Amino acid sequence: MSATERLITETKTWAYDITGIRTSALPKRFLSYMPLLSRKGILAIAAVIDVALHAQGRPISAKTLAARHGLPPRHLESVLQALVREGILKGIRGPRGGYELAREQCRVTANDILRAAGTVDEAEEQPANSELLNKVVLPALSTAEQEFGIALSRINLEDMARDAEALKS
Repeated sequence: MSATERLITETKTWAYDITGIRTSALPKRFLSYMPLLSRKGILAIAAVIDVALHAQGRPISAKTLAARHGLPPRHLESVLQALVREGILKGIRGPRGGYELAREQCRVTANDILRAAGTVDEAEEQPANSELLNKVVLPALSTAEQEFGIALSRINLEDMARDAEALKS
């Protein structure tokens, strides 16, 4: 079972445990896709896997990563810098600079990467000034976020890189 399939299975199990309702028993309108991960988070995971697969002892430039994922380099740069700040990637300066892994693949989880990518927008966000949001909504969703984070922590970069390597065959 691939890392992605494990995440989907664990998320479905988690949803069943929390709600007590089987997913298949939900009305069709509740079964539509609801993204739980930000676009920047998904791009961060793809970029880290890309670095793990292609680095081979030399850094990969932001320009190269952006081109592989069909993005302008400026769009990816803030995500890459967040990954460096969180110790997932290492930034190398200079004309042959770029990014390489800062840790062993088995020590980087999807949760680590998503948390790092989440720091990109945090500095720009204003704190909520709503009693309903702060006392009802956020505490109610906090448990769900923690469980989702636990499931994401079970998926490491080594597993995802192995799945991606299998695509080449």
